[in-house]
Amino acid sequence: MSKRILVVEDQADNRRILRDLLGNYGFEVLEAENGAQGVDRAIAEKPDLILMDIQMPELDGYDATRQIKKHPIGTNIPIIAVTSFALSGDETKAREAGCDDYVAKPYSPRALLAKVIAFVEQV
Repeated sequence: MSKRILVVEDQADNRRILRDLLGNYGFEVLEAENGAQGVDRAIAEKPDLILMDIQMPELDGYDATRQIKKHPIGTNIPIIAVTSFALSGDETKAREAGCDDYVAKPYSPRALLAKVIAFVEQV
């Protein structure tokens, strides 16, 4: 069974890029278009890893991460913030919300894939 990655991202183009990158490597990619959907899918689907955008409608990535990590199912799901928020202190905010790692956009697809692989091998 392939590992399942939940991509929580409001921009369709960014979801497509991640779907192609991860799918070509053999991961099953689940998608959510906003933070609220991301929380629901994370709890319902229990993915092996979540890639979480920060700036989204309905529920931002910080609050979505907090909600997922508070839920018994979500406590052990690693979450990587993948965001264009790259100002000083944004990585700290993401980690304080419960993110396990942080990647700033634009990112190297190869470097992001390496992080994903490293996290899912631990699961």
